[in-house]
Order: sequence, then C-alpha cells, then structure tokens
Amino acid sequence: MPGNANSIPPLSSTREDNEDHYRTLLRTERRWRDIQPWLESKGYLLRPRYMPNWKPSWDDEETKLDAEDSQINALLVVMDATRLSDGELVLLKLVNLSENPDEVKTTEYFSAEPLKSHPRNHCVPLLDILAIPGRTSSDYSVILVFPFLRRFQDPRMKTVGEVMEFIRQILEGLQFMHSCHFAHRDAMDLNIMMDPKSMYPNMFHPIEKSLNRNFKGKAKHSTRTAQPAKYYLIDFGLSRMYDPKNGPPLDYPVLGGDKSVPEFKKHPRDQYNPFPTDIYYVGNMIQETFLDKTRGLEFMTTLVADMIQDDPSKRPDIDEVVRRFDVLLRQLRWWTLRSRLVYNDETPFVSFRRYVTHWIRTTGHILLLRSALPTPKQ
Repeated sequence: MPGNANSIPPLSSTREDNEDHYRTLLRTERRWRDIQPWLESKGYLLRPRYMPNWKPSWDDEETKLDAEDSQINALLVVMDATRLSDGELVLLKLVNLSENPDEVKTTEYFSAEPLKSHPRNHCVPLLDILAIPGRTSSDYSVILVFPFLRRFQDPRMKTVGEVMEFIRQILEGLQFMHSCHFAHRDAMDLNIMMDPKSMYPNMFHPIEKSLNRNFKGKAKHSTRTAQPAKYYLIDFGLSRMYDPKNGPPLDYPVLGGDKSVPEFKKHPRDQYNPFPTDIYYVGNMIQETFLDKTRGLEFMTTLVADMIQDDPSKRPDIDEVVRRFDVLLRQLRWWTLRSRLVYNDETPFVSFRRYVTHWIRTTGHILLLRSALPTPKQ
C-alpha cells in the first residue's frame, strides 16, 4: 500500500481516531526498529527508516516527498525486508501464537512436502519462520517470512484470457485446499495475490509500487500474456481443517473481509458448512472485480450467479465449479481469449487508444507464439 508520513490512511473521519491511528503506526514502527539488528542477524535487512540510528534524510516538506525513507508501511503487522542471501524482496508478518495459532499451522501444513510441490497448490509458500527472542505470550511471538506479492489486479488484466487464467488458478487452489479438508473462510479479493517476479523482473518499491526499488524512476513491467503470473491464496488466520469422518462440517460464522455473506447476515448465530461459504467468497470476488466492472466475460454470468446464491445448500461444490469452468474455458475460441477486456470506466478516447495498443501488442504475441491463456510453467 503506497503511503508516506503525509498520507497515512485514516481509520475514521474523526480527528481523534486519526491521531490514535498515527500513534499506533509510530509504536509499530518502533517495534520493527527495535528488532532490526536481530532480524539482520537472521538474514533480513529492513529499509533505512527502520535502522536504530535512523535520521530523516529530508530537510523540509518539499524534499520529503522525494525521500525514500519517508515511506511508512501502514499495514501494522507486516513489513518488507531484503533477504541478505540473495537480495530478494520478502514480506515479514508478525503473528501472535496465543491469539492466532491456526494461521501458523495452516501455513506450515501447505508449505511442507509433499504438498509444497504439488502443482495445484496455490497457498502462499512459507519461506522461513522466526521466533522473536524475549517475547511473551501477550505479544507477537513469531515472524512468518513470505515472498513479496502484489495485488492480483495490479496492474489491471488486459485480455479475457488473462482473466480466465487467473480464475482457473484460484479455483484450482481452492479445490486443492478443499481436497485437503481445509476451508479458507476468508477467500475475498484482498487475500488473493500475484507473484510479480515474472512481470517485474527487477521488482518495485515495497510501498510506492509504481517506482523502482531504489525509489527512482518507474518500475518497468510486462503483460501477463508475455510473462505469465502465478496467483496465491494468502492469510490463513481464519482457515480450519475439518475431519471428513465427522460428516459435513458445521461451524459458527467468522466475519472476514467480505461482509456480504447471505447466511451470516440472515442468521449470524447459526452454524454453517464453511465450504459453500468459500464458494460464495470466490464467486463474489469474480462478480465484483470483473463482471460488475468489465465487458467481455458475460459467459461467466450463470456460473457466478450459482456460486453466490443466497441459499448455501444450492451452491455448487468446488469440484462442480471447476468442472463447469473447464467446460466454459474449452468452448472459448482463441480470438475470444485474446480479445481486450473492456472496463466500464473507460471514456471513448481511452477506449479507442487502448484498442489500438491492444491489437499492436496482440499481433506481437501471435507472432511470438505466446498462448492466449497465459499459464505459468510449473
């Protein structure tokens, strides 16, 4: 999330709450600063702002705007870092084991062999786990290290084929979790990410993602068709494994990022099977991200409508969703997959310019024999 000392996202419109949020950010920054030497001893280097003896590099508000060390990470429990062994950009996440043990257990489960190397596994891989020394059970006790990912729709997808490959991967990933008897329970848009390394070979600045890592100049990138991307499900804080020997699972609602789940709104104190709720989450993500905002994916309307039905018992299970999606995908011609994804917010001038650019780019893709369905190599 882009941000600096002058653009901290407020939690409320009231001045008092904004000031509280700013103070929370400062306390969080000091926490990262305090453990920076220990992190470096473990092989992870934070940005200059978080060094123990850091002093601002800017002289005034004008020069502050161009200063890399003015960039604040406003997400509180996560921090970017450079892995010293290879210079890779990684994400550090603070997790309180006493409050959230399931996240660590689920992440470790899908990051251990043989599941880790399974081609259908789209759970974000765990690179490392660090136990913070001197921490008590009332404080964050471990740091999970992940690849540094990017929002799945940043930059926007450009073709029908790029969207279909994205949906294919996410359905595949959810199907894999369900086959392992895990429900994600928060599979909304913010918990679906893209591995950007293929599109951004030199990566980008972790806060101001439009800029290079050195905060100078634009971060160059390719399209997904030229460099296919892999997508991941993240954030397993609400995920849970259910023993199939006990029959269809029942659990009380947990409110994740998507507050629109029909069964939770109607009867919030009842127990529900969490697997149909996962179907709703993904279907609603497709509806709100693509069907409501673009033209060219109308063939997905019926399947998505079935996924987001109010009655969870009427929603197809993930195997049926994948089967129906595969049928739809096989019916699409190459020219449909290569067609431009038209966004509803385009002006006529922007639309014309994008059409011209699209067909020039598409001609190059065809000549270079690039697939209309950009599936990354395993």
